[in-house]
Amino acid sequence: MRLSLSEPVHPMRFASVLSACVFLIVATAAQADSRVFIIANQPDGYGVDECLAKGEKCGAPAARAYCQSREFAQATGYRRVDPDEITGAIPVSSTATCNHRGCGEFVAITCQR
Repeated sequence: MRLSLSEPVHPMRFASVLSACVFLIVATAAQADSRVFIIANQPDGYGVDECLAKGEKCGAPAARAYCQSREFAQATGYRRVDPDEITGAIPVSSTATCNHRGCGEFVAITCQR
C-alpha cells in the first residue's frame, strides 16, 4: 500500500499518532528539567534543618529558595538522606571534626524548572 499526499489521512490514525507524540514530548521534558541536590543539613537555630530532614511543610520555603538560587523554579521534594545512599561523594574528613548536633546529616532537595 502506497500513501500519497492526495490520499486523505484517516482521522483516528492521525489523532492517535499526534497524542503519542505529545505524550513523549511532555514526558521527556518533565524528566529533563529535574535535578536532585544533596546538601549538608546544618543546624541554623531556627529548626529549618529539622523541617527539611523530616520533609515537613515548614521546610518548603528553604527548599524553594535553594532551588531558585540555582535557577530552578520550584522544589518538588526534600528529605533526609542516609549517608549510605551517598556513595563516595562525601569525604570522611568533612564530618570527623564536627562538634555540634547534625554532623554528617544530609538532605536531598529535588528541584524542577
